[in-house]
Amino acid sequence: MDRLPATPGHVYIHHGATPGCHTKADCIQRVRSYQNYHMDSHGWSDIGYSFVIGEDGNVYEGRGWDTVGAHTLHHNTDGLGFCVMGNFMTHAPNDMAINAVKSLIHCGVQMGKITHNYVLKGHRDVGQTACPGDKLYALIKTWPHYHH
Repeated sequence: MDRLPATPGHVYIHHGATPGCHTKADCIQRVRSYQNYHMDSHGWSDIGYSFVIGEDGNVYEGRGWDTVGAHTLHHNTDGLGFCVMGNFMTHAPNDMAINAVKSLIHCGVQMGKITHNYVLKGHRDVGQTACPGDKLYALIKTWPHYHH
């Protein structure tokens, strides 16, 4: 897998469009199912997302901070892909998941893994998709650094 060419200036928010998870055991199983799907169905070397977030409030490492992901077509080398597990078309993620995403972004900025002037986008901002779901998308549009 290739390393990102520079410090990412974008964070792309996704949803899994699958049932969510609320316990650590369920979320670990869900992350493995995402990984298996990406590797078996797409032939990728690993899960496509940089990080995956559960409604248990935990962050699960995918490709991590420094590796090019396979999450946002034509934008994998300029940003990180954070996927919240669940389907957020009709309801928003719980507070534990939202706080985990915000903390992950803050941590990335503090560690120099995301630029201070990063741009936050939903997957649908750069692709023909309903991702990250209507309710999660409405929420991230209120966050600092969001730009359509």
